[in-house]
Amino acid sequence: MSTYCIGDIHGCYRELQELLDHIGVSLKNDTLWFVGDLVNRGKDSLAVLRFIKELPHKIVVLGNHDFYLLALYYGVFNPASHTLDDVLNAKDRGDLLDWLRCQPLMHYDADANWVLAHAGIYPLWDVVSAKKYANEVEDILRGPDCQFLLQHMFGNKPDIWAENLREFARWRFIINAFTRMRFCDADGRLEFACQGVIGTQPPGFMPWFDVSKRVAKNERIVFGHWAALAGMVLEPSKNVFALDTGCVWGRALTAMRLDDGVIFRN
Repeated sequence: MSTYCIGDIHGCYRELQELLDHIGVSLKNDTLWFVGDLVNRGKDSLAVLRFIKELPHKIVVLGNHDFYLLALYYGVFNPASHTLDDVLNAKDRGDLLDWLRCQPLMHYDADANWVLAHAGIYPLWDVVSAKKYANEVEDILRGPDCQFLLQHMFGNKPDIWAENLREFARWRFIINAFTRMRFCDADGRLEFACQGVIGTQPPGFMPWFDVSKRVAKNERIVFGHWAALAGMVLEPSKNVFALDTGCVWGRALTAMRLDDGVIFRN
């Protein structure tokens, strides 16, 4: 039995099946971890959700595009166009999206020393604190105030953590840190405008995993979200492993076997 972590799928159901076949995954015995962004942009988001929901052994964390789908479903906003009509018009959409909103923002396997989070772990948080903050949002997302939370989650402020943040400002930062983070400065201020490769960020900003006073350095963190990295950040010395290789943009879908670090791409 093995554990495989799979990068951002974005509705690419065919590519997911091809990757699983290439690896030779046993759905009955192996465990699959997913870094979030299961849906959107690709053409088969419904098939992806249905498949992953029914897997017997899986861990899923939420990405920003999964939150986007939830916001659409709860009527928080109505963009002129999107790629999620197949999900929103499906007869089983209620069951699928109730399942989706019950997924965590992060997963921590203390025994194996692995952390799973869509964008990573905010550099000024240790893993125990990060899990506590994730739970704050998860409790609301799974409860009767889910729609109210989604209505207030959009925005780039606050862009730096403070323990005294309250209610929507606090929850918005937590969601952004787990699902949208790429660059930040030495004090932990997040920068959301730049989505490119390392070196294109504004002066004073760096990848979140390069912050010198990053706290969670001893845990191995696997993340997605940052397609511009093309999976090139696989640094055991830093304990960070990037798995978004831009499948939806015509590139590869990537998996890493957590047992030994072997990388698979289709």
